[in-house]
Amino acid sequence: MDFSLAWQKLNEIGRDLMRALPNIAIGVVIFVVFALLARGVRAVVRRVTRSKGKHHSLSLLLSRLAYVAMLILGMLVTVTIILPGFTPASLVSALGVGGIAIGFAFKDIFQNFLAGILLLLTEPFKIGDQIKYKDFEGTVEFIQTRATTIKTYDGRRVVIPNAELFTNAVTVNTAYDQRRLQYDVGIGYGDDIAQARALMLEAMRETEGVLQDPGPEALVMELAESSVNIRARWWVNPPRQADVLDAQDRVLEAIKNKLSANGIDLPFPTQQILLHNQTEIGDGDRSRQREGWPAGKGDVPRSRADVQAEFEEQKARDHEHRD
Repeated sequence: MDFSLAWQKLNEIGRDLMRALPNIAIGVVIFVVFALLARGVRAVVRRVTRSKGKHHSLSLLLSRLAYVAMLILGMLVTVTIILPGFTPASLVSALGVGGIAIGFAFKDIFQNFLAGILLLLTEPFKIGDQIKYKDFEGTVEFIQTRATTIKTYDGRRVVIPNAELFTNAVTVNTAYDQRRLQYDVGIGYGDDIAQARALMLEAMRETEGVLQDPGPEALVMELAESSVNIRARWWVNPPRQADVLDAQDRVLEAIKNKLSANGIDLPFPTQQILLHNQTEIGDGDRSRQREGWPAGKGDVPRSRADVQAEFEEQKARDHEHRD
């Protein structure tokens, strides 16, 4: 078996490798320099973003992006030095259709990644804020490049893709320092509205945690079936869920006790069923019925008992007349 051709090829490869050794050494040195530069750039970006008051998650993201960008640049420069015929344009052309296929395959990942970057840059909410998205409500724990994690008030973790948070409406309960709460309280139709309103305002002003500026309000909102509904509105600070529930508990207890102590009725829905006994002497007499059809003006229909008695009396007279 003739190994001369294979030996010749090996010699050529060896000679090419020896000629490329200086470029390889220079490329390795260049890559090491870029790696050190990447670390320095990461530290600088992190320091600058934190000095600008940016959030920790955004600072960490930007520093990582700068670090990865420097490494990719160093890798391209290194490959160009080791392989003089290689250019970034040739890399792009080599990816070609494969790059498009990869883009479609990872479309959702890229979408969430870009949405995460925009969320961190625009900061519609921050870590520690309490937000509500659709049926989920809780405290933001992490804002990552793929998803945002919230902890619900009942101690569960919800992971929401960033693209959904970026393209849909999100309620930020802690965006401002103050928050207004409200509750409808029903009083009886026979009660004095002005007195009830004054008592509710007094109860709210005396409650711990209710702000005096802006002050509480009591507004008549509805003439309901069994009550006059007055809406109590008050402001609290801070607006976190635990503080909101505590304030509402104290306010409603104070309003109820204040109204009850001053004789204000707190009615509840009731139903009244009227049974008209056909043997009742007043049945059918609209002038004597407590509920039902109005009597109106002029003569009103007599009761069935009166009509029946008159009929029996007339019948008896007719019978006597015939006898």
